[in-house]
Amino acid sequence: MLNKKTQYAFKALMYIAEHQNDGPILISEIAKKKNIPLKFLENILLELKNDGILDSKKGKGGGYFLKLPPSKIPLARIIRKIDGPIAMLPCVSLYFYERCKNCDEKNCGLHDTMLLVRDAELKILEKKTVADLAKK
Repeated sequence: MLNKKTQYAFKALMYIAEHQNDGPILISEIAKKKNIPLKFLENILLELKNDGILDSKKGKGGGYFLKLPPSKIPLARIIRKIDGPIAMLPCVSLYFYERCKNCDEKNCGLHDTMLLVRDAELKILEKKTVADLAKK
C-alpha cells in the first residue's frame, strides 16, 4: 500500500507535469491546489530534488520544475525514493534485499510467490511514468 507521503509525491509531480510549460511552480501553489500540508510537501520536493527528478529556482519567478521529462520518470523510481522497497518481502527486493531470518529461500513457497508478485508489479511500475499520470 502506498503511504500518504508517496501519494502526495505523485500528486505534486502530476501537478508540476501538467503545468511544466508555465515555468517554476511555488510550493504554496502545489500545496493549496493539491491539498497537501506545506511543510510535508517541502520535505517531499526536497527529496525529489536531491534524487535529480526536480530542480528549483530561487527568487522572483522561482519554484520547482521537472529536471527530467515526465515520460522519463518511472513510477517505480518515485516509490523507491519516497516509500522504499516495492517488494512485499525483503528477500525478493531488487534494491533493498535482506535475507529473511529462519528461512531457506530455495525451498520457500512464500518467497517464490512474492517474487512473482514483485515481477508483476514492476512490469507495470517501470513502464508507467509521471506523464501517464498527468494525462488523466
